[in-house]
Amino acid sequence: MAQPTPRIIKETQNLAKDKVQGIEVTPDPGNFKHFYVIITGPPNTPYEGGVFDVELLLPDDYPMSPPKCVFNTKIYHPNIDNLGRICLDVLKDKWSPALQIRSILLSIQVLLSSPNPDDPLNNEAANLWKANEAQALMKAKEYTLKYAKKH
Repeated sequence: MAQPTPRIIKETQNLAKDKVQGIEVTPDPGNFKHFYVIITGPPNTPYEGGVFDVELLLPDDYPMSPPKCVFNTKIYHPNIDNLGRICLDVLKDKWSPALQIRSILLSIQVLLSSPNPDDPLNNEAANLWKANEAQALMKAKEYTLKYAKKH
């Protein structure tokens, strides 16, 4: 089996040492390219109080290609589809090898605070966000209460 690169080792150590508030990262002991992430819903958002399970997978050519991230917790958000896939520029065309796992997780946390209905992956949520933001926020809160329970 392949061994982790020095970069992956250093990033994993940094994630364990310098924790990010609201984000808990656990490396898979059997696969150094697989991380289990728990993101706490940011305050003053419809996701506040929710606990969201996310998986992060590093591709074989990391850091030349971005990690793959998916929400395992059902969430109502214009940039996250029903399969948990995330529409985030740094996971696509704005990826740079200078970015790290930490910066990706922080970007996901910011995305929860600042949905972007103009670049949707969930068109139904994006349309509601644009037409009636208050109703969209209420629906997002309902999903949080129903699906993003504390562990």
